[in-house]
Amino acid sequence: MTTHAAPLSNPHGSDAHAPEGHEQTVEERRDIRTAMAQERMAAVGIDEAGIERLVRRFYGKIMTDDLLGPIFGRIITDWEPHLRKMMDFWSSIALLTQRYDGRPMPVHIQLGLEPPHFERWLSLFRETAHELFPADGAEFLIGKAENIARSFQMGIQFFTVPKKP
Repeated sequence: MTTHAAPLSNPHGSDAHAPEGHEQTVEERRDIRTAMAQERMAAVGIDEAGIERLVRRFYGKIMTDDLLGPIFGRIITDWEPHLRKMMDFWSSIALLTQRYDGRPMPVHIQLGLEPPHFERWLSLFRETAHELFPADGAEFLIGKAENIARSFQMGIQFFTVPKKP
């Protein structure tokens, strides 16, 4: 007798989706969460193709920006690998694909970024997200970008401000 999977009633990793007598593996729970995230994101216009458009248009603006272009241009000589890495990053953030495997903080610490740089970065990101996605999708991505910017600013400050003796 074959037992069919019941509809998922608990998105937080219970075994509600598993056939009777089958305990889900970590990988199965991750796959379910990823599929659910991708379904939710698709409903607000976010998918892999949209992420690629976002990254390419956003970094196209960065490259030509008077404030940010020179900073990133000093360390990025071949943009395509960086764009691919950023597509993996945003895919991991929005679609839970876990494709990104990196440590961005050390690289960004070396750039000498200050609050006006983050403000400009966010301004260009917001503009680009609103150009490419429906309002709900844009706001989701912008919220993530704001959290990332805040985290980077705190990390940079932590690692660069001299500690009191």
